[in-house]
Amino acid sequence: MVLFRLGQLLNNGRLSLRHNQVLAVLQVAWKNNVVTMTTHMNDKKKTENSTETILKRAFRGTTAIVGADQQESESGLEPVSVPQPQPVTEPYFSVGVSAEAQPTVGELDLEDRSSLRSLSRGRSYATDQDDGYDVEYRKLRLERVILVGVWTEGTTAEIDANMQELAALAETAGSEVVEMFYQRRDRPDPGTYIGSGKVQELREIVAATSVDTVICDGELSPGQMIALEKALDVKVIDRTMLILDIFAQHAKSKEGKAQVSLAQMEYLITRVRGWGSALSRQAGGRAGSNGGVGLRGPGETKIEADRRRLRSDMAKLRKEIAGMKTARDVKRAQRKSSTIPQIAIAGYTNAGKSSLINALTGAGVLVEDALFATLDPTTRRAELADGRSVVFTDTVGFVRHLPTQLVEAFRSTLEEVVEADLVLHVVDGSDPFPLKQIEAVNGVITDIVRELKVDAPPEIVVVNKIDAADPLVLAQLRHALEDVVFVSAHTGEGIAELEARIELFLNSKDAHVELLIPFARGEIVSRLHRNGTVLREDYLPEGTVIEVRLPHALAEELKEFVVGEN
Repeated sequence: MVLFRLGQLLNNGRLSLRHNQVLAVLQVAWKNNVVTMTTHMNDKKKTENSTETILKRAFRGTTAIVGADQQESESGLEPVSVPQPQPVTEPYFSVGVSAEAQPTVGELDLEDRSSLRSLSRGRSYATDQDDGYDVEYRKLRLERVILVGVWTEGTTAEIDANMQELAALAETAGSEVVEMFYQRRDRPDPGTYIGSGKVQELREIVAATSVDTVICDGELSPGQMIALEKALDVKVIDRTMLILDIFAQHAKSKEGKAQVSLAQMEYLITRVRGWGSALSRQAGGRAGSNGGVGLRGPGETKIEADRRRLRSDMAKLRKEIAGMKTARDVKRAQRKSSTIPQIAIAGYTNAGKSSLINALTGAGVLVEDALFATLDPTTRRAELADGRSVVFTDTVGFVRHLPTQLVEAFRSTLEEVVEADLVLHVVDGSDPFPLKQIEAVNGVITDIVRELKVDAPPEIVVVNKIDAADPLVLAQLRHALEDVVFVSAHTGEGIAELEARIELFLNSKDAHVELLIPFARGEIVSRLHRNGTVLREDYLPEGTVIEVRLPHALAEELKEFVVGEN
């Protein structure tokens, strides 16, 4: 059957392989008996109708589809593991090759790898979905990528920094960057993003480097993506799809997985694609019930059916996320009712937010030199030098051109920032353009504040990683910003100054009162020690006199015991 299938592809002109390459592939298949055939059409069609399959087919193996655990029972979504780049130790066909017969990537030259990759692509495009036999070939998982950008404004250094950030995103997703390629244009080409001339040049680079994927530094329209894939004959993704892939890999909690899955569906809904019979129409009207000629409606295409299923699952996810938001709101209300100051740590991705919260609290929060290592808010309680208790919340990182779908999906998480008593805005001092990071973060926070119709929270700008920063960049930040604290979470430099600045801010927001607490109400004295800063404590026959700084809400609650205010 392998011979029959390959013969069909070759005769139809869908594959172009030299004779010796075909023989090499067939010898491996024949020797190890590695053909997998699927003859159960009903099971296959059922699988094709699942939302997971829709996502996998449309993303074409690019993005890891992550569904929430609780979603599996209601919508049929199941988590899909994310393949990491690694030397190929599996056979080129799906099953049946012994360990001794498996060739590794290092044993194949670039020409053979290209041939096998072409064979895999030919099968993706040429396989007739109505055929009852499906030969599954093992795809090479050598994620070699070329980065493509359009330089519309700014300096050469800025476009280089943007491309380096895209490279960091690609490496975080598990790819190996082979080339970086950008073009100076007033605006991206509406047809191919970079123009037909540069597409031809890029095609030559793709052929010379034998890459698997092209990543564009921008959001491609469906038409641009299809045009580039057709011209380059390799997988093409954009910045949004890349970031969604990283979020899918790093989501850990049920809420995080649900949020990422919803963001993927929202991005995909206008980009569902099909090939061959996937574009055919299903019978409409009474045709499914043998209604006969003249009673058949136009029906719907397979793509329309896919989109309908996606909309249904998106509605279920939104409902589930809304329920999770309610639980998060309850927890947030409980923290606020405790009168303990809430401090949110926000900032650009990989700016060192988790490292900073560890330096302030010793909490042992996950620290990883990777983009978007933290997606789920982490809350830790700590005591400042004056004995005051505070709660620090580590939040998801921001990035330039953060996909709109992610902002919407992670809204409940981002609300942790705007509803905090104080925000520590962490900036990566080692970045060559930290002001651009600040602009990106402030843009997202401003949008959320505007939509929620609340006041922007007060913030302290914290420049981290000063041990690795350029002195000229630090001087630029000192000149451009006010109320800035320079720290190194790695060495501990500046942490004491930051704590003092936090104490100063909280003291300025507190009520400074003197209370007389009866001896019979000793629990109030304990509460004042726990939630305020006790400055003086004396004992009189009537009770305990305490001079204390405490939150205004608590002072209002205890106003019957107030004997003096400062």
